[in-house]
Amino acid sequence: MNSDAAFQADAHLLLTGGTGFFGLALLRHWLANPSLLPRVTLLSRNPAAFAARHPELAQLPGLRLHGGDILQPGSLPWQGRFSHVLHAAADSTLGPQLSPLERFDQVVTGTRNMLDLAVATGAQRFLLTSSGGVYGTIEAATGVSETCLTMPDPLQPSQAYNVAKRAAEHLCALYQQRLEVVIARCFAFVGRDLPLQVHFAIGNFIHDALYNDALIVHGDGTALRSYMDQRDLAHWLLVLLLRGHNAQAYNVGSEQAVSIAQLAHLVRDLLAPHKPVKIMGRAESVGTRTVYLPCIEKARFELGLQLQFSLHESIREAARHG
Repeated sequence: MNSDAAFQADAHLLLTGGTGFFGLALLRHWLANPSLLPRVTLLSRNPAAFAARHPELAQLPGLRLHGGDILQPGSLPWQGRFSHVLHAAADSTLGPQLSPLERFDQVVTGTRNMLDLAVATGAQRFLLTSSGGVYGTIEAATGVSETCLTMPDPLQPSQAYNVAKRAAEHLCALYQQRLEVVIARCFAFVGRDLPLQVHFAIGNFIHDALYNDALIVHGDGTALRSYMDQRDLAHWLLVLLLRGHNAQAYNVGSEQAVSIAQLAHLVRDLLAPHKPVKIMGRAESVGTRTVYLPCIEKARFELGLQLQFSLHESIREAARHG
């Protein structure tokens, strides 16, 4: 990894979502690169549970756990002084357990609370982890760029998360005169902390390869995806936080397209070559995107960011910890 994600000696970072996939990626990045670790306050709804589950991460030098909730302003660390805020809460992992209105409120109200906190505590830089879902349904088999102005259908409750991320981005733009704001439009990822039994196809395939008799593709397998390693994700997020241009959005992901059927066979070949892949061919549900691919030229050209880990390496890494 490059060392261009180093904070100044007096930096103090407030990290939300530190116990989710993005946060764990960042903490593991610092565990592997301790010289890059700034002073960090990690916001968690249940710090004790996190510390019990990940003692090696909770004991990182300079890390302080703060019990609080982005939807409860009174629980937030208003008395602190922060130089940077990385708002990675409200990712897509547990979202389907919430109602559309709950999802929308979690993203939008939570972002507004964190922006207010950033201003009140003197932060100079704020990074929002948004989503590639803000572009809506893009069927072209080439990566979507940040100049694309399409959006999800605001009249569909199923689009609550994506519409909320678009609204949260606009909130950040409204605060750009008071602090520097950068948007990370995040696509799909894989790594040791990816849940293997939720709604992520690659995680389900890895779980099938490790524990089941066959790898199951529920659709026809033609949908196109790409996957960034969580170690690359962590590095990219920190570079965007430190060096991304004010009031700009950057796609975060991989440009290596793979169909879901190809992905299932790749996982099988790497992890369980004796197991079959079964493509069920069921019709996709309404609103399911068939193409989800970013163009990452902007991050590459403006910030010099590259992918360090291949999809093969990422799958093996996830399986080692599955």
